[in-house]
Formats: sequence, C-alpha cells, structure tokens
Amino acid sequence: MTETALKSDTEVVTDWLGSLGAALERGDVNAALELFDDDCYWRDLVSFTWNIKTLEGKAQIRAMLEATLADVRPGHWQIEGEASEAGGVTEAWFTFETAVARGRGHLRLKDGRCWTLLTTMTELKGFEEAKGERRVKGAEHGVHPERKSWLERRTAEAAELGTTRQPYCVIVGGGQGGIALGARLKRLNVPTIILERNARPGDSWRKRYKSLCLHDPVWYDHLPYLPFPDHWPVFSPKDKIGDWLEMYTRIMELDYWGSTECTGAQFDEATKTWTVQAVREGKPVTLHPKQVVFALGVSGYPNLPKFPGAETFQGEQHHSSQHPGGDAWRGKRCVVIGSNNSAFDICADLYEHGADVTMVQRSSTHIATSDSLMELALAGLYSEQAVKSGIDHHKADLIFASVPYKIMHSFHIPVYEEMKKRDADLYSRLEQRGFRLDFGDDGSGLFMKYLRRGSGYYIDVGAAELVASGKVKLKSGDVQSIKPHSVVFSDGSELPADLIVYATGYGSMNSWLATLVSPEVADKVGKCWGLGSNTTKDPGPWEGELRNMWKPTQQENLWIHGGNLHQSRHYSQFLSLQLKARKEGIPTPVYGLAPVHHLR
Repeated sequence: MTETALKSDTEVVTDWLGSLGAALERGDVNAALELFDDDCYWRDLVSFTWNIKTLEGKAQIRAMLEATLADVRPGHWQIEGEASEAGGVTEAWFTFETAVARGRGHLRLKDGRCWTLLTTMTELKGFEEAKGERRVKGAEHGVHPERKSWLERRTAEAAELGTTRQPYCVIVGGGQGGIALGARLKRLNVPTIILERNARPGDSWRKRYKSLCLHDPVWYDHLPYLPFPDHWPVFSPKDKIGDWLEMYTRIMELDYWGSTECTGAQFDEATKTWTVQAVREGKPVTLHPKQVVFALGVSGYPNLPKFPGAETFQGEQHHSSQHPGGDAWRGKRCVVIGSNNSAFDICADLYEHGADVTMVQRSSTHIATSDSLMELALAGLYSEQAVKSGIDHHKADLIFASVPYKIMHSFHIPVYEEMKKRDADLYSRLEQRGFRLDFGDDGSGLFMKYLRRGSGYYIDVGAAELVASGKVKLKSGDVQSIKPHSVVFSDGSELPADLIVYATGYGSMNSWLATLVSPEVADKVGKCWGLGSNTTKDPGPWEGELRNMWKPTQQENLWIHGGNLHQSRHYSQFLSLQLKARKEGIPTPVYGLAPVHHLR
C-alpha cells in the first residue's frame, strides 16, 4: 500500500496545496505543472489574470504562470474544511492570497493530480467592504451643534453626484444586472450612477404581460447581500420581483437615476475618460466617468423579422417584449411566431383569456419540464435540500463556476438523457402533433443552449401540454408574407389572424454599443455571449468563456454586464473588484485579453 493511499482525503489535498504553494513561491513552473493531470483545467476569476479566463491543458497553464507569477506572488494556500471523495475524484475548498488580494478556490484531484482548479478573488487588501467588524457605527454619539442627520447627508450626497462631483462609473441599464453591480460598487465605495429609462426600478418587469413569472427557482435568484426571505415563492411573479428590485435600490442606497435615457457615449483616449450624454426627466445631462458598464440585459434589440406585406396587416402586431397580456383578445385569432420561452408563455396567456391561438414553429426547440429541471439539474445546488446540506447560493455559485465550459456539456448530457425517459409521454405527444424537439446539438440540454446561443429552449411550466393536447394549435414552417388579415407560409397555406406576436428573440447585446457609442467601437468589442462551440448559432473558434462578459474588452474602460439573476449576482462580484482596483490605482495587467473573431 502506498503512502498516499494511507492518507486521508484532507491530508492529500493539504499536501497538494502545500506543494503547489512552494513551487509557485520559488517560481518553479515545471514543478507546479507536475502537480497537474495531463487532462487539466484552471479557471481563474480575476485573481491571477485580472480577467475571466480558463486555461485548458498544461501548455496554457504554463504560459499563464510564466506571464503572471512575478506580479501575482501567490501564497498562504490553506484547505477550507474537509476534502471529500466520490467516483475517484477528490474535491476540496481552499483559500489563498496574492500580493494585492485574498481569494477562495475549489480543487478536483484525480489520482493525486489536479483535474480542475478554480481560483477567485474575494477582496482587495486594504479595500475590504465595511461589513461585520468593519461596519460603520452609524450613530454619532455626543452633542454636535447643527449636526446633519443620515437623511440630510444622504440627500446631499445624491444631489452632488453627477453635478458637482463626477461618478467614477456609470452603469447604463437599471435592471437586475445594473442593480446588482451597483450594490457591489456601493459597498466598495466606488461612486456610481445607474441610468435607467424607466421611471422606477423594477419597471422592466412590471411592464411585461401580467402572467409572467420567473422560470428559475428562488434559490437561484438571490441578489447580492440581501437574499429573498425564506417564505418567498419558488417562482417569483414579475410584479413581486419589480417591487423587490425597487426596495433593494433604496435599502442599498444606490444612486439610481430613473426616467433617464442614455443617448450617447464617447471615450477620450488622451484623458481615459468617457463623456456620457443622457436625458433625465426631459433635461439633458452630461457625465464624465472613467468607466462605463453596459448592463442592458442578456441580449440586444428585439429581432423583428421583415416579412413582405407586414405593413398591410389590418390587425395588431408587436414583438413579444411589447405584449401587454391577453385581456383584449378573447375570441380573436392570434398567431404567435416563435417556439421558445416567451412564445409558450404568451400562447398560454392568450389561451387562458379565450383566444384562438396558433404557435408557429420555425426551428426545433428544446423543452425541459420545470419539475424535472428542478429535480435533475438544480436540486443539488439550488434547492431547499441543498441549503439544508450546507450548500447556500454562495457555495453553489462557486461549484457551478468550477466546471470548465470545455467539459460542462459532459456533466449535463446524463441529466437530459434521464429527462428524456422521465418525460417521454409529453415528448411523444408533442412530436405526434408535429412539434420539432431537440436537446441541443450534443444532447447537453438547456443551460448549454443558454450559454452558447441564449435561445432555442422552453422551461415548461404548463404550456407544452396545451400544444401536446391541441388546445394551442401548431404550425411548422417558414413565414413567406403577411396579408391584411392573415399569415402566409412557404408551403402556400394561410392562417387568418387578428393579432401577430413576434416571439422572435433579440440580437447581440453589443448592438447597443453601435447605437450608443459607435459602430466602430461595437465591432472593436465584437460579439457578446456565446462560447465558440461551433454548434448551432454559436460559431467558433472556441473561446472558453462567454464572449466579453464581466471582463475587460478590446475597448478600454468599457464593460458588459448581463445575464440572468444568478449570473448578475455571481459575476457582479468579480466585475466590481476589477473596477475598484482601477479606481484605487492598483496595477491590473490583463492576461489573455480575448481577440475578436466575430463582429456584431
């Protein structure tokens, strides 16, 4: 029996961390690489690379360490808790430090060598958040003539920012992404203004069709610092989310400018400062931040197909983002073009209001039932059971982040194979109706589709049954043209219509840059989202991370922040630390700035 076999899992990990720390401290990259398996991945969130970067294989890890080690100066590698082993893989949490920051990481070992390594920055030394023992006192004890109350100080501070005092950062977009990042930056004392064209925080939710609810469960959707209370519903109704976001901005004391539309932004290469033009409550305002973050969702402008004859249509037509609800369409003939989340939701809404509804499916769709998704894909990390077993959303986020995108699909394929069996009856009846199903190009299902293309799926909360049973009619094929009272298809068939809803998705989020900055800057930054997997709608080459998200772009001082509530919460931490470091003049040499392979 070998000496290693006699050691506990915790001892094995402790020894591995000690060996890695010693090798890195003496700058011995060869010795460090000996600790890694030939099949290895190191995902770094800011701590070593000032980037969000995955190194795949020893050659890439070598290149990163040789470029960064002298500046990073890592040390103090310590196991956190106990290691565990399952299926030949030993897992453990650890903490570490660099010259300027503290970090937390996750490790997977196979036969004593590293398979996957995650390193994340948690705080900057000397610029820690004022929390716990560092929290401010709040009360000013004693007698102080003409003292100002908290409200007076807060009101004065808000009035100054953007007028006599310029923000360091401007966030364009005040949805959940902008709000989550704004909260992180507030805690780090980075003066920030959030610009939102709607009047109130949460209006982007309130203005959607009234039946809209989150399809993700509550454990997946917490905002930074203030988790939802433990009585919050599993699936949040849109107006409830809207009210939570509005409350959150007040409690977190964010400088949130509602009824403010950004109309343009230009970067001065000489001063490294932005000029941001906006209209606030009808009045023009100019701001001069150092950093601009575009937090305008997970996508760009609505895709509105240009079908011949659409201008002649005598009924009503609108994009799904503008759909107010089904109240006005009882007894009317409604055609919903699209077969993804919004299309199913809107079809169900119209059906519930007594409309005659037809869904038009133009390409295949992945359907994952909510119950199966919750149990098979999410329960281990985001559920009440996970919380009881010690996995809160903070730990769940890191576990999720520890799986490199290169191999993530292999983790997901078995989940969706089981889902096919579990929901075989629904899938069979959908296909009998002519619905075209898929599980992704490689069978890896919903989340990989989301990462690769941001479309092509529906989380079924009941509307799939309407299609399977024929209560919502189904038409497959391409739309050829629109007539005054109907939709015409390429096979010559025709659907009468009083309402057409285009549930046809959105463009790349950097289309906002083309409008608000310039087409040249939009192309300089390149396409946002997608992994380069060479699957449908995600052209290569392989990038290894989501394009341009939460990390430096090819345009200096311009950042993209977006995604679902989980991503907005998790990645806002790493974007805020990058911005704070730059504000404080900490050197931030970026390793592996991604080249641009795809323009808008």
